[in-house]
Amino acid sequence: MLETESRAAGDKQASGARTLRISAFLREYRVELLEEWQRAMRALHLGREAQPSWLLDHLPQLVDMLADLIDHGPDEILTTVPDEHAMSRLDAGFDLGQVATEYALLRQCILHRLEAESALPAPGELERLEGALDRIVTRTVTSFSQGRQRILQALDQMTQATLDSPSMASLPSRLLTVLVESALSVDAAALLLREGDRLVVRAAVGLGADEALGASMGLDEGFVGEVVRQRRPLALRSASASPREALPALRQEGLRAVYGVPLLDGDQVLGMVYMCSRTAFIFSEPDALLLRTMAQRATAYLVQARLQALERQAHADAQRSLAQLDALLASTPMGIAQLDRDLRYVRINQAMADINGASPQAHLGRRFQEMAAATAVHTFEPMFRRMIETGEPVDAVEFSIPGNPRTYQASFHPIRMPDHTVLGLSCTVVDVSHHKRSEAMLQRAVDFREQLMAVVGHDLRNPLNAINASAFQLSRAEDLAPSERRAVDRIRKATARMGRMITDILDFARTRLGGGLPVALQPMDMAEVCQATLEELQVSAPERTLRFVTSGDTRGTWDPDRVSQVLGNLVTNALQHGQEDMPVCVSVRGGVDEVVLEVHNTGEPIAGELMPRLFDPFKSHPVATATQDVARKKRSLGLGLYIVSQIVRAHGGQVAVRSNRVEGTTFTVHWPRTPTLPQGA
Repeated sequence: MLETESRAAGDKQASGARTLRISAFLREYRVELLEEWQRAMRALHLGREAQPSWLLDHLPQLVDMLADLIDHGPDEILTTVPDEHAMSRLDAGFDLGQVATEYALLRQCILHRLEAESALPAPGELERLEGALDRIVTRTVTSFSQGRQRILQALDQMTQATLDSPSMASLPSRLLTVLVESALSVDAAALLLREGDRLVVRAAVGLGADEALGASMGLDEGFVGEVVRQRRPLALRSASASPREALPALRQEGLRAVYGVPLLDGDQVLGMVYMCSRTAFIFSEPDALLLRTMAQRATAYLVQARLQALERQAHADAQRSLAQLDALLASTPMGIAQLDRDLRYVRINQAMADINGASPQAHLGRRFQEMAAATAVHTFEPMFRRMIETGEPVDAVEFSIPGNPRTYQASFHPIRMPDHTVLGLSCTVVDVSHHKRSEAMLQRAVDFREQLMAVVGHDLRNPLNAINASAFQLSRAEDLAPSERRAVDRIRKATARMGRMITDILDFARTRLGGGLPVALQPMDMAEVCQATLEELQVSAPERTLRFVTSGDTRGTWDPDRVSQVLGNLVTNALQHGQEDMPVCVSVRGGVDEVVLEVHNTGEPIAGELMPRLFDPFKSHPVATATQDVARKKRSLGLGLYIVSQIVRAHGGQVAVRSNRVEGTTFTVHWPRTPTLPQGA
């Protein structure tokens, strides 16, 4: 028989394969076999993808044991590894078929690796491999079946112990008694619950039970504290002599093995349970698994008991909250009511009951249509039905009751469960009579102010036109001295400025009185209208430079007077706030569907905080660093830019501004060639 101890050793046959001993092959390819087996397990969803170390817990030892069995034959004694592996899989929730599949996959991986390496087993090697695997599988399956049967019997006894719903004080003792009766090597057991920063023994059976019951230890003390801190099962050998004692009361009993399991509810530690033995130095894996299983059942009961206590507390809190709610409803002047899906009154306070003209007790259980006025039923009941179906709230509905001079405002919101099921609706009603009176008085004051502005603006035109006409006649006189001519020019400039202010006031009054700005659309050339407007503005400001640039097709349909008004306001604004020794530049360029008008001036930029409200009425717009004197000099009504925005809006266009210290300030107006007039324009 030929054998190999490494991948480079072995004689090659004529076919290229090499003969070898299976045991040596298993040791040589141990890592590769385990990796292939692990991938096969994951492919069958029998393992946990996030815990490869858990999946391979006993497999390396089992492969080594398999090699030893092949070497020594049937006389080799099996270790406890198959038993431990069986209990591990039972604890993880595997069934017997899955355990058998593990070994079947291991067998396949060995054969596949032999084939991949072109390795030919020596005569009789495959038979020894099959025999050794069968011994391990039989031992594992037998241990698995016995362990499962034992656990099922113990759980059945635990169920019997809880059939009569024992109290929290007696149930732990019953469960521990089942444990002692199920595991012959267990001489004592105890259950400790966490109470604050202490672990207190609330149940104990077996040796030292009377002394242990009621004893307590800190969370950082001894073996029990270590189990709680590490939150995992721990074993202790020779407990009576170990400094990590379980409980002082058990030291005199001469106990050896101690096994403890934490009671965990998610991330919360409820306590721990442990079992002890006088005869064994360490508990077998079946006994340990039994305790872990019973600990899970005990934890479930503790959690259930806690939930029941919380439920009782929640019920008491709910009763207290309802009492507080009733007190709040009784004391608030706002009318409040709750109705179910059938629109029956479930809760109502005195204020709401007074509106309906009946006592709160008379409303309870009655339908809305039985208690409310007929007009209210006609108005609100369809709304309530729709709200219950859609779950959509209704806010701020004003109403009045015939024969009652008061005005009310009501809001209605659905009452939902956590799953969004609508149980009914809540109603709140507020008396807004005083607010309505105040609102009416305020509206009358506003209407009077707007009407006064319109009248004043209109009546000022006649004397202003007379002043302007007289100044024009004076300017044509040839015998005026230079100082007199300058005075006449100042009169003409002042009257022109006053005319623009009056126009802005009248336009503002129209917008606030609901009429909107009227526009008379007609075909026109934007460049021609802007050129004529700039020539008029140049006459009123001969000391300043106005530049005009045009490009593209600038024809469209607009109101020429309004276009001239927009350009006049923008240029006047640029002259007021721009640098006096620099020109004001105006450009008109034609696009595909619009014509763009831009007015640019250099100088200090507009303050950033003013940008959001730049086009609001009665807002002055000083530059960012203007001094108090300059700001006073350039102060105006603050209507120019507001009127610009309203005119542009009436044409369906847009106006924007950008301003910074480097580029200066540019107002850009987009005029659609064929305006789409907004409603009300």
